Amino acid sequence: MKTQHKITFLTILIILLYCSCNKKTKVENNIPSQEAHLTQFVNPFIGTGGHGHTYPGATAPFGMIQASPDNGTAGWDWCSGYHYSDSVTIGFSHLHLSGTGIGDLADIRIMPINKKTDLSDSYTTKDKIPYKSKYSHNKETAKPGYYSVFLEDYNIKAEITADTRTAFHRYTYDNGDDQSLILDLGYAFNWDKTIESQINIEDKFTVSGYRYSTGWARNQKVFFIIEFSKAINEYNLYTDNTKVKKINSVKGEKVAAQLFFNEINKNQLEVKVGISSVSIENAKQNISAYKNNFDFDKVKENTNQLWENSLSKIKIETQTDSLKTIFYTALYHSLIAPVIFSDTNGEFRKENDSLVLAKQYTAYSTLSLWDTFRAEHPLLIFLTPDKVSDMINSMLEYYKDKKVLPVWTLYANETNTMTGYHSVSVIAEAYLKGIKGFDIDKVYEAMKTTMMQDERGLKFYKEYGYIPYELQDESVTITLEYAYNDWCVAQVAKALGKEEDYKYFLKRSETAYTQLFDSQTGFMRGKSQTGGWHEPFDPKFSAHREHAVYTEGNAWQHSWFVPQDVTGLIKLHGGEAPFIQKLEQLFTEDSEITGTDVSPDISGLIGQYAHGNEPSHHIAYMFNKANAPWKTQYWVSEILKTQYNTTPNGLSGNEDCGQMSAWYVFSSIGIYPMNPASGEYQIGSPVFEKSTIQLSGNTEFVIEAENVSDKNIYIQSATLNGKELNRSYITHKEIIQGGKLHLVMRPSPNKEWGITK
Repeated sequence: MKTQHKITFLTILIILLYCSCNKKTKVENNIPSQEAHLTQFVNPFIGTGGHGHTYPGATAPFGMIQASPDNGTAGWDWCSGYHYSDSVTIGFSHLHLSGTGIGDLADIRIMPINKKTDLSDSYTTKDKIPYKSKYSHNKETAKPGYYSVFLEDYNIKAEITADTRTAFHRYTYDNGDDQSLILDLGYAFNWDKTIESQINIEDKFTVSGYRYSTGWARNQKVFFIIEFSKAINEYNLYTDNTKVKKINSVKGEKVAAQLFFNEINKNQLEVKVGISSVSIENAKQNISAYKNNFDFDKVKENTNQLWENSLSKIKIETQTDSLKTIFYTALYHSLIAPVIFSDTNGEFRKENDSLVLAKQYTAYSTLSLWDTFRAEHPLLIFLTPDKVSDMINSMLEYYKDKKVLPVWTLYANETNTMTGYHSVSVIAEAYLKGIKGFDIDKVYEAMKTTMMQDERGLKFYKEYGYIPYELQDESVTITLEYAYNDWCVAQVAKALGKEEDYKYFLKRSETAYTQLFDSQTGFMRGKSQTGGWHEPFDPKFSAHREHAVYTEGNAWQHSWFVPQDVTGLIKLHGGEAPFIQKLEQLFTEDSEITGTDVSPDISGLIGQYAHGNEPSHHIAYMFNKANAPWKTQYWVSEILKTQYNTTPNGLSGNEDCGQMSAWYVFSSIGIYPMNPASGEYQIGSPVFEKSTIQLSGNTEFVIEAENVSDKNIYIQSATLNGKELNRSYITHKEIIQGGKLHLVMRPSPNKEWGITK
């Protein structure tokens, strides 16, 4: 018996050692396993430095609530409320913007402390805030759906997690310390300003209220409910820097509270926060699923699984862990916005204070359309097609009030930020790619009405066929973007059999961009009412917003925005050879930007190409249309290598609600929607050996890159489902049917592949 036991033990030991060796080999070779968690590759700190403007806090995919730390610093690089260069926090608020160029939100802020604090002194900068705390990145953690930090001034470990509509906080105090929280509804930074707020002590475990503010979103109303795991023993209320008598409700322009809690039981305090744009009662309903429940770890685990499910929509295979981190963080950032805006009962508040019931759809806001129409929304068509129709129904609801489709919608407020009407592109792309769930007749009417009204330069556009530079700033960019919007309307009109509309919008589109092209310089230029060019002309000159003819850029960056008719643009340049020469010069020209008010958005420069801002994002793929796909492969590879990394400075410009990251997601797997509504994806230069897109049902589309490496960036040959493919694009229809695109990669270009004879 002893001998048998010994043999059995040795056998088991050998098996364990064998499995251990195999496991080690798999890790070392980075071979993906079924058990691998993709969330482990996400680093939410990427983009929190430099000009990325992302936040590291906790949110669910498209979550209504974004619980994240605030540094309290006013400044462009603190648009999300947080910047990696900072080391002071003033608490954790529940609404944040991911990567925008304007700062707002940071509503309903709470801060744990361990002592009594006087909130009656007025403070307008974070340096004077009496409850601020230092922290170190060494004691700070961020993962999908989870954030923690150690507050050095108070010896408190703060942890946050969130599901779609509820945030959970867990604060661990030192034994014997006072357990207290600050709720400050008055302090604001960047564009935000409190105009009215209220705090109600509902009972020993519950606080409610609201915060009305103005800023980028001019009419923002946030109602809230906060529940605690411990009873409130004592509290102090303040209104407009004045401590009030012991009452249970306070209202004013700026209100604040300090709450003290029963210290019996353990040294942890758990907090649950719900919000609503409609009412306190709706905020309560939004967290009703967690009645008397403070299971922080379970929520953290569930939200992590939500992220795991979302990230698994695209599986990549590579032997480089840093590429996994960049990719899955990019995919994570691509799934943060737009954000859910309607409550669990379907209600939400619009800018005019009307309350709407979203029937059979979920309402969304934070629609950064100037940025996201380019790659973010095309990516969502693959990843979350059901949510795309919800977003379009949301746009249609916003359209009802002013008879204009959204430009940039924040908390249901139309900010009119940026140029064009790119909701038109998002809708056209969705319809033409087969997305259902919205009334196409009503949506087409909205598209057409929007492009036929007179606001935002459309009056001049219709009158002159372009926008004269002396009548409106940023005239070149606006004209080119309206030309693209017109083309999108034309394609939907054609699909609906509206032949007259199709011809009208197509002609208007072609007329607009051709009128601004100067054949002598090879640039799109500002043109006056009488047809004269804007002088003096310097293609490197930039003016930020005012007295500018280009939006956040210069002639070098904006002269290529004709994604709907690259063939026509090539003809304007005199043919493929001069077009290629000019396009190559964009990347090889020196990077000097001239002017006394240069736009800070011009960043991530490769020559005059500015990857840090969206107008450049499609440009590298235009070589494909000029029969030089190897140049697309070279420059896309160069952008992938130089404009993204795993540090907090890992984005070369504003994340802009997912667009910067969506560019990486598409380009790194080897395709890109240069013209989103066309149904084509240009083939570039993938970085992964294999990428698998999980489509509806059990359908998958696989992109394989044989021999790919940082040197093997050129496509030698290609097959689609085993058949030779000798073109530099693939269609949406081909992808959604499932199958495999196989690319053979080499270090030298094959200048015969992908060429139209």
